[in-house]
This record gives sequence, structure tokens and C-alpha cells, in this order.
Amino acid sequence: MDDYEGRERFDMENDYEDGQWINGPDLTKPVQFVSTGTVMPDQEIDKENGTASENPNSNTNPSQAGLGYGLGFQADSSRKTDGGEADDVDAEFLPTAFGRKIKEGAQRREKEREKERSASTKAASVKKGMGKRDAGAGKFEAFTSGIGSKLLRKMGYKGGGLGKDEQGITAPIEVKMRPQGMGMGYNDYKEVKMPALDEKEPEEKPAAKLPASSKEKRWLKQKQGRKKTESKYLTPEELLLQKQEQGLEDTKVQKVLDMRGPQVRVLSNLENLNAEEEAKENQVPMPELQHNVKLIVDMAEVDIQRIDRDLRREREKVVSLQREKDKFQKEELRQRKQLQVMETIAGVVERVGEENSLGVLNLESLLTTFSNLKQQYKEEYKLCNLSCIVCSFAYPLLIRVFQGWQPLQNPHHGLILMASWKSLLQGDQDQPFDYSENPVDASPYTRLVNELIFPAVRISGTNSWKPRDPEPMLRFLESWEQLLPPSLVQSILQNVVMPKLLEAVDEWNPLLETVPIHSWVHPWLPHFGQELQPLYHRIWPKFDVALRGWHASDSSAYAVLSPWKDVFDAASWERLIVRWIVPKLIDVMKEFQVNPANQILDQWNWVMTWALVIPIHHMVNLLEVEFFSKWHRALYGWLCLNPDFNEVTRWYMGWKSLFPPELLANERIRQLLTAGLDMMKQAAEGAPVVQPGVRENVSYLRVTEQRQFEAQQQAAAARAHADNLGNAPLKDQIQFFAEEQGVLFVPKVGKLYNSLQVYGFGNVNICIDYPKQLIYAQSSGGWLPVSLSQLLQMHRNSAQR
Repeated sequence: MDDYEGRERFDMENDYEDGQWINGPDLTKPVQFVSTGTVMPDQEIDKENGTASENPNSNTNPSQAGLGYGLGFQADSSRKTDGGEADDVDAEFLPTAFGRKIKEGAQRREKEREKERSASTKAASVKKGMGKRDAGAGKFEAFTSGIGSKLLRKMGYKGGGLGKDEQGITAPIEVKMRPQGMGMGYNDYKEVKMPALDEKEPEEKPAAKLPASSKEKRWLKQKQGRKKTESKYLTPEELLLQKQEQGLEDTKVQKVLDMRGPQVRVLSNLENLNAEEEAKENQVPMPELQHNVKLIVDMAEVDIQRIDRDLRREREKVVSLQREKDKFQKEELRQRKQLQVMETIAGVVERVGEENSLGVLNLESLLTTFSNLKQQYKEEYKLCNLSCIVCSFAYPLLIRVFQGWQPLQNPHHGLILMASWKSLLQGDQDQPFDYSENPVDASPYTRLVNELIFPAVRISGTNSWKPRDPEPMLRFLESWEQLLPPSLVQSILQNVVMPKLLEAVDEWNPLLETVPIHSWVHPWLPHFGQELQPLYHRIWPKFDVALRGWHASDSSAYAVLSPWKDVFDAASWERLIVRWIVPKLIDVMKEFQVNPANQILDQWNWVMTWALVIPIHHMVNLLEVEFFSKWHRALYGWLCLNPDFNEVTRWYMGWKSLFPPELLANERIRQLLTAGLDMMKQAAEGAPVVQPGVRENVSYLRVTEQRQFEAQQQAAAARAHADNLGNAPLKDQIQFFAEEQGVLFVPKVGKLYNSLQVYGFGNVNICIDYPKQLIYAQSSGGWLPVSLSQLLQMHRNSAQR
């Protein structure tokens, strides 16, 4: 293949037209020379900016540029200096039509750029420096015969700078030899400077500027926007301070991939994302080089920040390690002191162990030694659990002290000694007792008391204590109240006292016993509280048996029952009173006669004995029916005989004084007494005396008689039923109670509990223990002994659910 294939032919066929060179030089004119300075003939010096600008008066015809145009070159005047940037369009030689087009386009663009630049004001007149230049020329003439000046004047030289526009230099170029082997720019070697055209003249007032065109204004704005910024070198310290002010010292550097161009660019931030486009728009020289330098600078900044971050991290690590060192030193000192304390305690324990092995250890020295340890080393005493250690030494010695002890006969034995050991083993005085039921988790003092005190109390209470004489056991509990843990007290009550009480209640017979049961049961109420309910269920049947043959004249029933009024619940107490006491009192009041002439108060006194233990509404109904009806009739008959009103008044006041204050406070009792006063007033005033209730309701007496009859019928039925059930089994009593309450009571076929037949009392399953005369009901907590009233309440509660 031909090497010239695809290339245009290099000739001048297209450069010559109609006998003329296209854009060629005019060969008829003389050749123009260019001075050796940096200023071209068709340019003039801009003294203010130090750059060469185009001379508007110069001829821009290419024919005047010399022969170079005919060969495709441009004159030096085509080079424009703008901030150190040179246009090298004329460096290429393209003689073809294609090259000519490229050349014309370059020239056209150059002209457009020149038009955009506004021509500044021409420099001040060059003649101001002519005097100095002439002086230079006069000095030169001192070495010649004046021929130089003559020749220059013939060529039109009038003084000043050389050249047509007097821009040439007059001083000769200074020659300075460079050391051998030294290149340009080596170290700080001072190069020879070009002599100045003239010295800078003082600034003069600028001449008034002509109005510039719109393009010139745009050029001015462009020049202002393209001012060079003075480069500033930052030290690492200044860079870090600047970043710190910007709040970027801790910003993590991330890489940004710019894939908008033909090649992928890696950026450290988005600040210079469009740096290349801006550089091209602003005609920054060597944008690629500046871009690479910028990347290097950015990478250096990142490295500086990373190194600073690592340095600060290391410094923080040093500070942290120093703190850790101080912490470990303090911990070392603390542990060294603790080790010394441990060695001291170990020595004391070892010494006590030696004394114990030799048999010379006693409770007093042991207590003193460990009390001192606890006082001096309180924290270590708890940490080492020295309470358990001292317990192991004290237990054999304390067994000797309490050996053969009878706590019920001598309850004060060992109190002072155990009080001392409690303060040592239990801990702080404000610390509560240990309620733990697990002996392993209990405190050392609790375990010690359980091993020493409880066995002695259990043996003595089981073998020698009588429940009908509660004082010995109560005296022991009161004496040791502050020294016994609550768990041990509960254990004594549940395992020693309660079994003995249940056994005594089962053996108690109210018809034969002379000591009332409340005298040896009630003292345990503060200790047991509601836990005595199983005991009550066994007492009620005993009362039922005792009251069947009771008469109101027997005051022993009141002595036995009255202490239980506030012990039993209200429903159970009312059931007991209404069933056995009220009917007997009604019978007595029926036999009572109101006789002002000869009043017998035996029945009245029997009834008033129960006034405070019988529910108030039952007592009021009994008096209204059985007493006040007789009392009003007796008063009415007496008033109809014109009696002595003073005697009547004394009689009235005497009856009123027989009522307890609790009854006098009742509204119905006051109304009945007021009715008697009204009768007395009517008689004193001479008015007809009317019996109470006749004026308001004629049928009052009939209603009263009806109430009396019904009460008598109920009392007779109750007595008959009581007589019938006196020897009836417990099952028949439950059957009768179920019929009264309207509850179904039937056996459940095939269902047994502890070999006992299960019955259904409404919604509750029950079984009957005939030997013990107890009723057991099934509840969420298991099978519990209950009374009839409780059984009825359980049925109602289950029906509500």
C-alpha cells in the first residue's frame, strides 16, 4: 500500500487564483523585520499589564507580513499572549484545501476572541521617556564619532526606543556566563533579566474612556471573572485547622466514581466534579495537568487527615490506657489491703480452731473475738460469711448450755446469752428476720435457734403441756418473742399448740366441764387469728348439744356463749342465738305478768341478761310482742281506776330504768315508751284514755295477737324439731337445714372421698365424718371442715358464678 494513500496532495494548485495568491503576501512591498524583543511591529506595549496588544493602526493585510504567508505560515503577530497562554495554530503547515479551511477557521476563531477582548486605553505617550533614552544614546555616542546617530536620524530615528513605534530597547543585552554543566532553573541561580524598555513612570490620572461596545463589556466581565488567584501553600497544621473549622475533621472520606465521560474518574469529594469543564471554559492552561495536581493535593489532604485522625486515636488510646493503669493500680492497692485483712482473719480463725481442738475454747472468748472482727472488718465479715464459721464453733458449746432445759418451766433460761449471739449472727438490728422456710437458705442465727430451741419446746409441749392451762406456753412465747424468728414461732404454733388444742376441744363436754372453753381458747386469738376457724367448727356442735335442754333461768349458758359473740362471724352467731336462745326467752316472757300492785321481775331479768348479745332487731321484736302489749294493757287498766299520778309516774320511770341504754337508743323502743306517756297525759287531763294503736289502726290488737300466735307457733315448731333432732344423726340435721333453705340435698352414687359417701348440697360436694361430727366441703383449696352457714354461703357463691 502506498504510504501517501488517504492523504491530500501537497502542491500549490489551489493556492493561486486569477494570477493572485489566495490570502498571500504582497511581494511588491519591502520586507518587514521583527525586533528581537517580545513585542511585534504591529503590536504596542501595554505598560499597565505588561502584555503586547494589537495595534489598531497596523495593517492586518497578509501581504504586509512578509514572505512567510505565501508558504502557509503566519506572522508572529498572530501569537496572542493571555496570561502566559500561547496560540500555536501557525505551527502546522497545511497547504491543501482542507488545510486552508482549517486555517481559515482558526483565524476566524482568533478574530472572534480578539473582538471579545476590549482594547484597553493606549499607553501614555512614549515621548515621556525619550529624555532618558536620549541620555542613553548620548552615552553611546561618547565611544563613537557620531556616525551612529547620523545613520539613525537618516532612517527616521528621532530619539527614544528603536523601531517604528519606538518600542525597541536601546541598552545592549547583558551577557552572563552560566557555570559549566548547570541547566536552566537550577537551584537559586539568578538568570539575566531583559532590560526594561523604560522606567515606570508615576501613575497619571487615566484618561476618560470611550463608551465600549456590548462585546467589550462582556469582555470586561469575563476578564474580571478570570482574575488569577494567588496560590497559597498550606501547612498540615493549617489544613487541619481549616478542616476543623469546616467541621470535616471526622468526616469519613468516600470515593466517588464519575462515569459521565469516556473514562471513569475517581473523586474523593464532589467539590471538583466539574473542574475540567470549568477549566476548559476559563481557558486554564494545561487543565489535565492541573487536574492531576489537584487529585494529588486532595489525596495528600486525605492522607494528612487520616494521619491526624490516627494520631488523635493513638493519643486517646494513650489517655485511656493511662486511666486503666491508674484504675488497676487502685485495684491493686485495694486488693493488697483486702489480702492483708484476709490474712488477719485467717489467722484469727486458725487460732480459734487450735483453741477448739485443745478444748480451751469458751463462749465468752469466742463471742468477743468474732464481735471484734465484725466491728473492725464489717464488709469482709459478710464477704467471708464468718457467721457460719462462728456458728460451727458455738453450736457444740451452746448444746451444753441448753442440755436438759425445760422451756415451759424455766422460760428465761439462756435469754441473755442468745440475745448476744443474735446481735452477732443476725446482723444489723434493723434487718428483719429471715422468713425462709428452707433450712439451707435460712440465716445462721435461724438455723442455730432451730437446732437448739425448737426441739426442747416440741418435746416439752407434747409431753407435759396441757391446753386447758395455756399460761406456761404463752409465757415462754412472750419471753422469747424478740429472739425467736417468725418462722420458728409459726412452727411452734402449728406443730405443737394447734394439735393439742384440737384434741382438747374434741374432749370438751359443756355439760360436764366447769371451766368455760373460751378461758383456754381465746388467749390464742392474738397468735392464730383466723387460723382458729377449724377449732370453731368443732365447738358449734358442742354448743348445740348443751343448749337443747337449757332453760332461761340458767345463767351458765350466758357465761359460756357471750364471750364468743365477737369471735364467731355475725351469721354464725345469729344462727346460734335464733335457734337456741330466742325461743327459750320467748317462752319465759309469755309467762311474765305485768302487775303494778305486785311486780315480779325474775323473767324480765333473765331476758335482759341476753339483751346485749342478741341481735338488736330480734330483741326489739321480742319486747314489742311479749312485753309492751302486756305493759300497755296494765297501764290502761290502772289509769281507768283514777290512780295516784305520782305513783304512776314513779312506776313508769322505774320500768324505763330497767332498759339498757342500747335498747333505749332504739327508735321503736322509744315509740312504745312514748305511747305509755300519751296514755298518762290523757288520764291527767281528764280525757278518755285510748290504748296505743287504736286511734291509728283499729286492727292493731288483732295484728298483735296474730304476731303473738305466729311467734308461738314458730317457737313450738322449733322446740319440737329440736327435740326430734336432739339425738338425730348429723345427716338428718343437714337434711332439715337444706329443706329450710330450699336447697337440694342428695347423695352422689358411686362417688367417695376417703371411704366417705359424697353428697350434693346444692352446687357443693360434701361428705360427713360421723365419728368427729364434722362436715367437709370441697373447695378450690381442697376438702375443708365447714359449718351449715358456711356451706349455704358456698352454695350461693357458686350459684352466682
